[in-house]
Order: sequence, then structure tokens, then C-alpha cells
Amino acid sequence: MRLSFLMLTAGLLTLSGCGAFGPRGEHGAGPGPGHMMSMAHARLAPTQGQSAAGEVMFHQHGDHVMVHARLTGLKPGAEHGFHVHEKGDCSAPDGSSAGGHHNPAAKAHGPQDADHHAGDLPNLKADPNGVVDQKFMVHGVALSGADSLVGRGLIVHAGPDDYRTQPTGNSGARIACGVITSH
Repeated sequence: MRLSFLMLTAGLLTLSGCGAFGPRGEHGAGPGPGHMMSMAHARLAPTQGQSAAGEVMFHQHGDHVMVHARLTGLKPGAEHGFHVHEKGDCSAPDGSSAGGHHNPAAKAHGPQDADHHAGDLPNLKADPNGVVDQKFMVHGVALSGADSLVGRGLIVHAGPDDYRTQPTGNSGARIACGVITSH
């Protein structure tokens, strides 16, 4: 019994020391309080008559968010518009209950390298089997605070975003919908 207690104590002490080193082994390195990493997740389901489905992970890293999208059931070889929408509601058969693009700062719709609204994400590019496994960084968004992406809708569209047409990018019907939740 005493030996079990000593082993448990030694294990806990070892684990408690693991957080004292940063990602490169430097003592105290790593994100500070203002750069805490948070995570979110969305499970995408097909809208009525569609087959696109998958998961999207979001990781906050300082002032940007890493997005990892994994989907199936897309048009082989096609690009698909991908946006964060105002409402975390996928109850409508066509996904319209998610509202318009998330745009708290009332910015114009556009590509990632321009001043764009918070709902703009890069197009998803399906492989020859209709599968997407894509990672990208998004700047100017957050997973916490008043304008957080958490609780918002996430939509995949039938066609590519042209990054010009206001306010939506002319990317067509909503073929998959999910709600971004904290993870």
C-alpha cells in the first residue's frame, strides 16, 4: 500500500513538472496569458439532398486561428466556398437558418490577403474522390470574446467563392452546415 502511494506521488510530481518547459524545452517559454491557445470544433452535416459532411478543428494561436477541415462527399476536383455564418443554427433543410456571413466589423467580403470580414475563409479544394483534408491560417478572428467564432454556423457552399461579389462571394447553395463549439 505504501509503495503504491509513493509511486502515485512520484508520478504526480513528474507530471506537474511537465508544464514548466515551453515547446522548445526552454523554461517558462510558450504562450503567455494573452496568447492562450483555445480550441473549437464543428461537425458538418449535409443539407437536404446533399452528401457533404465532415469535421473542422479550430486552434487559436495568438492573433490567428489554425483551421483543419476534413470533409467527404464533395464534388470531385471542385472548389467550394467556406464561411462562418452569424447564427449557430442548422435547423433549416437548406442551411438558411445560419443567417448571413459573420461580419461584426461591417467589412467588405474578400480574399484572405485583403481586408475582409470575419466570416471569410479560403475555398476548400476537393481531391478527385471528393475529399478535403486542408489546413490554413485565418487572421483577425478569435475563439473567445465578443466576436468569437464559437457558437456561429459553419457553411460549405456548392461552388467556389469568387471573393468579389458582395456580400457573399456568389458561391451558391449551402451543401453542409455545422455549429462551431468550444472543445
